[in-house]
Amino acid sequence: MAAVAHGGSEQGRHDHAAAHREYLEDVARNRWIILLGLITAAIMQVLDATIINVALPQMAGNLGASYQEIGWVSTGYILSCVVVLPMTAFLAGRFGRKNYLTFSIFLFILSSFMCGMSHSLLELVFWRIVQGAGGAALMSTAQATLRQIFPLEEQGIVQAIFILGIIVAPTVGPALGGWITDNYTWNWCFFINVPIGLGSMLLVTSFLHDPPGMRNPKAKIDWTGAGLLAVGLGSLQYVLEEGQQNDWFNDATILRLSILSVVSLSTMVWWELTPLNKSPIVDFNILKNRTLSFSIMLLAAVGFALFGGVYLFPMFTQTILGFTPTQTGLVLVPGGIASGCMALLCGKLLNGKKPLVDPRILMFIGILVLMESMWQLGHMTIASGEPDTRSALLIRGIALGFLSTPSNQVAYGCVEPKDAQQASGLINLSRQLGGSFGIAILGTYVTNQAAFHRATLVSHLTYGNLEATRWMHMVQGGLVAKGYLPGVAHQAAVGALDRTVTLQSLVMSYDDAFLLILLLFLAIIPAVFFLKMARRAGPTPVEE
Repeated sequence: MAAVAHGGSEQGRHDHAAAHREYLEDVARNRWIILLGLITAAIMQVLDATIINVALPQMAGNLGASYQEIGWVSTGYILSCVVVLPMTAFLAGRFGRKNYLTFSIFLFILSSFMCGMSHSLLELVFWRIVQGAGGAALMSTAQATLRQIFPLEEQGIVQAIFILGIIVAPTVGPALGGWITDNYTWNWCFFINVPIGLGSMLLVTSFLHDPPGMRNPKAKIDWTGAGLLAVGLGSLQYVLEEGQQNDWFNDATILRLSILSVVSLSTMVWWELTPLNKSPIVDFNILKNRTLSFSIMLLAAVGFALFGGVYLFPMFTQTILGFTPTQTGLVLVPGGIASGCMALLCGKLLNGKKPLVDPRILMFIGILVLMESMWQLGHMTIASGEPDTRSALLIRGIALGFLSTPSNQVAYGCVEPKDAQQASGLINLSRQLGGSFGIAILGTYVTNQAAFHRATLVSHLTYGNLEATRWMHMVQGGLVAKGYLPGVAHQAAVGALDRTVTLQSLVMSYDDAFLLILLLFLAIIPAVFFLKMARRAGPTPVEE
């Protein structure tokens, strides 16, 4: 009996080894095709967000919704995506990486089609929530898969190619969205995902396979952790999205949801770490990896600068400088191209068993260059024009290219392939939350600083101020010369001065916001030096 059992176990090990060798050979043949399928899925997700934002006004008009109500088309998607992101590791392990990714792409395609077919705001928001649940895996699971199927010495160029795809999409997204809404209807902003998604799903289902033993269909579901996570992150994201327009904690709903978020997330972290929980839905123990923890911090800051800057810049140019949406989009294009070029350059420098440059040096350069771009944007005036903004955005694009590839290389390079999915969920969550915090904080900061600067400027506009008095007399005299009555001319001059003060206070508040981003990156420079580089080439798929 013992001999039979021994023979059986030997045969089982032999079969497993044979299956593993077959899997490795398949990966070696097809991993670049898999990369194409994963990039296509990620581009679809990123492109969808930028196209939809451009089409929101047309949606509001067609669906009879207010601007605040139509905002839920974006908010619903982000809420759902943020909640699912930390769960992607569990879902990929429970159902299999290939099955989960294929289902997510299919869900994204289906919900995109149904969004395009929607005839009411409620229906559209529902399908956007479903779409967000599918979209969570398109970035997180895709990046984790790249860490698992490519050796560490190739991660530099692989991550650069992947990042190039997700940088190009936001660059062309606004222009494409504007063209679609001008020439067709907003529905086609969703329908365009269908052919892209089908191409991605075909490549993934045909060439991506799971390694033997990866799937664990009997894994227990941590319903307590999942519930606390959904409530906590959902409440937090709602607060960040709606807080500014609802006057933050002066609003009872925002205050209650803030408390609920803190309590739920604190309890969730305790529950996930307690020995009582045998199958945590999020493994926070991975954050004991110091390099990963500091990488997540840096990527959250990158999200803050990236999303926060994209939020600030269009408002500044269109409100202050009088740019049209098309002009704003065109000014952003050179920066996006620069980001892609720098990402590829960094990928080349970081590729190989012995990278030509320490990624920490590239990240440090990226931070310094980004600070320079924020310094330029932080000194814009009413007289600034397209050349000024284009120069600052070009420098910003170069900086983001220097930051993106090395930070991803360090973050994914410090974890074993088996932990890549768990790390990827937290990395992408940190970037998304960093962006949400950036938009919320910078939006409120601009509002508060505008009020502060206006009060300061008004306090100096007294009759004892010779410059103000001379300006008033000049404007009033010009109006009288055109035939205005003296009293009417005086009121018109006062109104012109008030508009000038308001405009100048807004300029100063936007400048302050860009300088705030500069200070954030100045504060996180020390984090770069806490990063620890991998001392070996890293496991290839053969070693997994």
